[in-house]
Amino acid sequence: MAEEAKKAPAKKERKVKEPAEAPVEAAPAAAPQTGAAAPEGKKPVSGKNMYHFMGEAWKDPSSDAMKQLMWQRLVDWRKEGTYVRVDKPLRLDRARTLGYKAKPGVVVVRTKVRKGGLRKHRIKKGRRPKRKGILKITMRKNIQRIAEERTAKRYPNLEVLASYWVGEDGRHKWFEIIMLDPNHPVIKSDPKLNWICSTKHANRANRGLTPAGKKGRGLVRTRGMGVEKNRPSLRAHNRQGT
Repeated sequence: MAEEAKKAPAKKERKVKEPAEAPVEAAPAAAPQTGAAAPEGKKPVSGKNMYHFMGEAWKDPSSDAMKQLMWQRLVDWRKEGTYVRVDKPLRLDRARTLGYKAKPGVVVVRTKVRKGGLRKHRIKKGRRPKRKGILKITMRKNIQRIAEERTAKRYPNLEVLASYWVGEDGRHKWFEIIMLDPNHPVIKSDPKLNWICSTKHANRANRGLTPAGKKGRGLVRTRGMGVEKNRPSLRAHNRQGT
């Protein structure tokens, strides 16, 4: 009997399939909270472009990030001439704000101007030092306007659009002057720049029509009582203004 029990084939047990569980729906994602930390692996979006960070860097050229770079630039600029035509503006954010476009007919020139007063010569005739009229006598126009006027004289076929500061040392200041060719076909066909092709904008740097010129004439930040004769100009009021 024991031998027959061993020879008898063992019955296979049937596997009963368990009922499939219903899929659990994922909970809806919570709305992002302001100021919450960004998920790992993803950088938070600040909403600020390249021009914003360029402007922030130029607010303090003496900072650690700009100090060494500006020092080397001034070393190179001292070896160059007074007027240097550059391919691209150094302060791209400021240049685009003033109307610069990277297209034919638009020229950028870096200009060097001396710092200080009028450099009047010393009088050798008899009078006391107080009445010699050498020190503390400056022009009524700022150095930036002088840079624009000299650059316009250097390039007589171009008109000055605007300018901005790019550096200075103990003796000189450097400005980048944005200039346009009013006779270039690309400038004539540009709806945002072709206004300068009109003859009423000719020689605008010497007439004080640039942003630096209007600021020096008191037409930007002064308005109302006390400056009534600044507009349209001091010459229109027989030089009776401030």
